[in-house]
Amino acid sequence: MGILEKFRLDGKKAFVTGGARGIGKSIAQALAEAGADVAIVDMDGETAQQTAGEIAQATGRQTLAVKADVTSPQDVDAMIETVLAAFGRIDAAFCNAGICINVPAEEMTLEQWKKVIDINLTGVFLTAQAAGKVMLKQGGGSIVNTASMSAHIVNVPQPQCAYNASKAGVIMLTKSMAVEWAERNVRVNCISPGYIGTDLTLNSPQLKPLIEQWNAMGPLHRLGRPDELQAIAVYLAGDSSAFTTGSDFVIDGAFTCI
Repeated sequence: MGILEKFRLDGKKAFVTGGARGIGKSIAQALAEAGADVAIVDMDGETAQQTAGEIAQATGRQTLAVKADVTSPQDVDAMIETVLAAFGRIDAAFCNAGICINVPAEEMTLEQWKKVIDINLTGVFLTAQAAGKVMLKQGGGSIVNTASMSAHIVNVPQPQCAYNASKAGVIMLTKSMAVEWAERNVRVNCISPGYIGTDLTLNSPQLKPLIEQWNAMGPLHRLGRPDELQAIAVYLAGDSSAFTTGSDFVIDGAFTCI
């Protein structure tokens, strides 16, 4: 088998949370282009349905849109059941859903703190746990969690202590699950993107003024593109990464090196 064939995902079944737009959509697109059938999981059911249709039309792969709240164990269990009913198995799970609230630490309310932690960390735990249970029964699989370079540095000038703490938690959660499940052929890794130019970032009234500052600070002097995360996603979803587990892949244009 040639190197390109090793990166094919033909026959694989996957889901991506937060898959309706942004990084999640780009990852789902890449998985389908590599041959996988993909479920688009998102709180925004209408946009998830639109994204699933676009990907199916472009790739010819089977897609599925599932509306789910990753902070709800009942929603997560129902999502898993829906994906299994459609696909029969789950080979790759991308726990990607997340939010950021930029508020100074001294002003952040408990409600704001809990919302970020519940979605970014507890939501990753619930979806990874649910996918892991399926994969342990079926004999293997790959889980990929979305962390952030914010787990490694304190972003400036925006205040985002809850986000940073939640993403640092995702990395240790990833490593812990990887060790627990290694001998049972369930791999768990995470990716830590830097500043990525999604539609949300580029059009946010809050974030748009900060882009110039971020670009001035970063060694590449630009934002990353969502498609620049696709290769690592396809690698981690497939069998070519069979010896890769418990790893955190920082894809940030060397931002955390400075």
